[in-house]
Amino acid sequence: MFSSIRHIARMYPGLRQTLLLQKSTEIPIAYTSTRALSLSQRRLKSKDKKKDHKKPTKVEINEDLLREHIKYDTLMDHMQKAIVNLKEEYIRNISLRSTTGALEELKVKVDGKEHKLQELGQIIRKNPQVVVINLSGFPQTIPAVLTTLQKSGMNLNPQQDGTTLFITVPPVTKEHRENLAKGAKALFIKCRDTIRTTQNDTVKKIKRSDSVSEDIGYNIQHQIVAIGDKFVAEAEKIHETKHKELLGDKK
Repeated sequence: MFSSIRHIARMYPGLRQTLLLQKSTEIPIAYTSTRALSLSQRRLKSKDKKKDHKKPTKVEINEDLLREHIKYDTLMDHMQKAIVNLKEEYIRNISLRSTTGALEELKVKVDGKEHKLQELGQIIRKNPQVVVINLSGFPQTIPAVLTTLQKSGMNLNPQQDGTTLFITVPPVTKEHRENLAKGAKALFIKCRDTIRTTQNDTVKKIKRSDSVSEDIGYNIQHQIVAIGDKFVAEAEKIHETKHKELLGDKK
């Protein structure tokens, strides 16, 4: 059979060249296709790995385990207190308008103790532009109340007439909104840092503990971080709501 092929090739040299050319071109094409398919499969696997990496890992909180090894209730109280403080600071100091509600919640320091303004005097909105505060019941608190109003961040300039304070509600300017937004962000950062400090201090105690195995210690640390993340996310939502109230959707 091979001798017949060689015989034909001698008789038809052009046919021999055609056969050789076909043989030399077919193999690389097949190799190139296989290689391209292999590279394509690698890229797909790489993309799948990236997608899997982005998926958040849900951490189950085991309260019994945490209470056994850390002061769980104290941890939760400290983080929750940071959230409560943020909300109160926003009410007291980051109010777009000087509403009677915002004024009522202002805390006035008298003789080393804090009192809500509504506990010290009667607050009445005389008209849309003027708020009246009657402090006849506790006239000795007037200096402290004036200081609190002036430092409230509400751009207030109270005027005193005897035991009565008159507050003209200032117009809401763009500059005032932006200043309030900066204050809101600063208070959020303070809240976030308080939560993270509480979280990190607790994690450090677990790392230093000799009574906890490596696996359990690692598990507890992840749970503590997950709890911190939850409270930080709550603080972020509070800040985002306040930011939209002040500046709309502007970043």
